[in-house]
Amino acid sequence: MFRGWRAAMTAALCMVLAACATPDRIAGSGAAGEFSRVGRFALTVTADDGKQDAVQGGFSWLDDGRRYVLDLTNPLGATQARVEGRPGMAVLNKSDGTRLQAQDPDGLVEDAIGSRVPVSGLRDWLRGRLAPTPPATHVERDTERRPVSFDQGGWQARLSRYDALGPQVLVLERKEPDRRILLRLVVNPS
Repeated sequence: MFRGWRAAMTAALCMVLAACATPDRIAGSGAAGEFSRVGRFALTVTADDGKQDAVQGGFSWLDDGRRYVLDLTNPLGATQARVEGRPGMAVLNKSDGTRLQAQDPDGLVEDAIGSRVPVSGLRDWLRGRLAPTPPATHVERDTERRPVSFDQGGWQARLSRYDALGPQVLVLERKEPDRRILLRLVVNPS
């Protein structure tokens, strides 16, 4: 009996440690203005009938001002999808070899994980600033004038726990006619 309990505890510990796996930083060129963040995400989609779908994993973000790269990993740390974008074009490479291209990165990520994710807004939100378009509304700022709450592009955003690079917690919510999408990003300390 003790041996079975010990094996179960070991398996549970391995699962907890694996769930905490975050991806490696995407290698950049080291150019001035390059911006990188790594962390974990949890996405919950709740349909009007109460049915919930959830996915979680890690993310790694690199933006050099001209293009950005977003890696999404499963809880074990294996890359499931990579989105690469630049103005007017986004490419999604899935782990199964599928490659999709579109003008809208948000729709590409929806194909990869089954729900919209505001990739276009993340370029600015991860830095703690509002995207230039569409206009943000209901903007609240902290004492240092950093945005902490706003609506933009159909998303309600709450940003908190700022470090030198931007917020370490982003809670993004979108209400659609038939479902509610909740995305939580927790950025690793710099």
